[in-house]
Amino acid sequence: LRAVDADQADILAGLEPDLLAQAAAKAGAPWWHCDVADRASVEAAVDAAVGELGGLDVVVANAGIAAQLPLVGGDPEVFEQINRVNVLGAYYTLRAAGPHISHPNGYAVAVSSLGAAVSVPLMGAYSASKAAVEALGNTLRAELAPSGARVGVAYFAELDTDMTSRGFGTEAAKSIFGDGTVTKVTDLEVGINALERGIARRSRRIVAPWWVGAVLPVRSIAQPVVDRALRAKVAGVLREAIASMNPDNFLVRPHLELVERFREDQPWEDLSVGDLAALGDQVAKLPTELDPEHEDAKRFDVLVLNTQ
Repeated sequence: LRAVDADQADILAGLEPDLLAQAAAKAGAPWWHCDVADRASVEAAVDAAVGELGGLDVVVANAGIAAQLPLVGGDPEVFEQINRVNVLGAYYTLRAAGPHISHPNGYAVAVSSLGAAVSVPLMGAYSASKAAVEALGNTLRAELAPSGARVGVAYFAELDTDMTSRGFGTEAAKSIFGDGTVTKVTDLEVGINALERGIARRSRRIVAPWWVGAVLPVRSIAQPVVDRALRAKVAGVLREAIASMNPDNFLVRPHLELVERFREDQPWEDLSVGDLAALGDQVAKLPTELDPEHEDAKRFDVLVLNTQ
């Protein structure tokens, strides 16, 4: 949030008080605790900011979380929480700040993502939430136009943040993307600089890195290209992993039928990206090494002997 005055004082609001205090001290700005998934908390933070600063020029709805889950078989509570924070959080923020930025110098930024335009396996919840944020920004732009206020939508690819490192550090993600991400991770400073330029110019669209701007207009073409590229990559990673699994491993034995089936060529021919993602979720935690001395392995062997 940015105040209405010549000094353009900024304020911060969020859930992590220690980090907020550090950032606020560095910027010389006040801060408030705020849970964006709680409408009353958002309204209280915005009202406090308006009271402290005398009005608002700019609001940035930036809160977001991500987690991998398959749409079929995934935990619906994870899906709901992602959309609670990303969609409702953006809505509550823009709704509460909207009346205060409804003037000719007012400006709102809804932080969407490249994921709103191009989707990948296991990221359906995140992509859906960011597509909704894009729609919120575009709708708000039309609704605030009579006041003279402007609205921008920000689209970022993978930036070097904790959310990116946590998201692509999971076993399920590694089974699909290997040790990398969908695109090359970009320095966080690139995204911050793009956001600052966008605010200064009251831009309709903000992108980082630069090539994201070229993808957005051709999203209908980009999606099938990404699908094909990911299918080949996912299949290669999974085939290599399954081929290296030791059938004598106590964790592999209960899944031996699946492992043996996918050591043949034919089952791979008709698998979609979604099928590969589901397979990756099944085999992501199966080890490739044999460890007969592991305590769990010994207990498994005893169980097998007792049932014979």
